[in-house]
Amino acid sequence: MEERHWFEDVADHLGEAYLRYSFTKGTDQEVGFLVEELGLASGMRVLDVGCGPGRHAHALARSGIEVVGVDISERFVDLARRDAPPGATFVRGDARTLDYQGEFDAVISLCQGAFGLSDGPGSPVDPDGSVLEGMARALRPGRRLALSAFSAYFAVSHIEGTNTFDADRGVHHEVFEVRDEEGRTAEHPAWTTCFTPRELRLMIAAAGLDLLALWSTEPGDYARRPPDLDHPEFLVIARRPA
Repeated sequence: MEERHWFEDVADHLGEAYLRYSFTKGTDQEVGFLVEELGLASGMRVLDVGCGPGRHAHALARSGIEVVGVDISERFVDLARRDAPPGATFVRGDARTLDYQGEFDAVISLCQGAFGLSDGPGSPVDPDGSVLEGMARALRPGRRLALSAFSAYFAVSHIEGTNTFDADRGVHHEVFEVRDEEGRTAEHPAWTTCFTPRELRLMIAAAGLDLLALWSTEPGDYARRPPDLDHPEFLVIARRPA
C-alpha cells in the first residue's frame, strides 16, 4: 500500500465517531439476516472485507464465529481491535490485493466497506472487480459471500447540491462534512462506485461465482426485496461452486 487511499483521511478524522452515525445502528439486524442467508454456525470462519471499526465482525464473533477483518484504514483497524471479543482478529490490508486462498466459510463486504469505495483519483479500470475476485478466492468451495453495493438508480435520482455522477465510470462524487469524536467538523471528498443489477450479475459471473440472490436493501433493513428504484443499496448473495 504505497499510495494512501482517499478513505484513510476520512477514517482518521471520524475515528470512533463513525459508530454514532445512524447507518451503523442496524448491525444486529444485518448480521442476523446474513447468518441465515450464509448458513453460518458457531466455529465457522468469516472474512470481513472493509471491516471498518469492526461492528459486524464483533457481532459475529459474539455468536461463536471466527472472523478476520481487513481494512485499509489503520485507525479503524486499531478501533476494531479495541474490546474485540474472542475470535475476532483484524489486519490492515488493501481489499484490491487480497491473498487468501479457500480459507473461509463465508466472506462479507458491507456498507460499501471496500467494494464500491475502491475508485477515485488515479484508480485503475474496474478496481472493484479485483476486490470481488479476491473475495471469491478466499471462499471454500460451496460456500457463500454477501456484499452490498450502492444503487446507480438511487444515486442518479438523488443527486443534490454539488454532488456529481460520472456516467462513464458510474462513480458518485461528493464532498461531505463529518464530525470527529470531539464534534469538530471537516469536509472530505468521497468517490462511491454505483451499480445496476445487470452489472452486478455480470461481475459475479466473471469472478466465477454463482449468483443466488440480488435484493434491494438499506442499512438496518436487510430483506428479500426484489431490485427497485427506491432503496440505496443492492445486497448480493453468491456461492463459490463446489
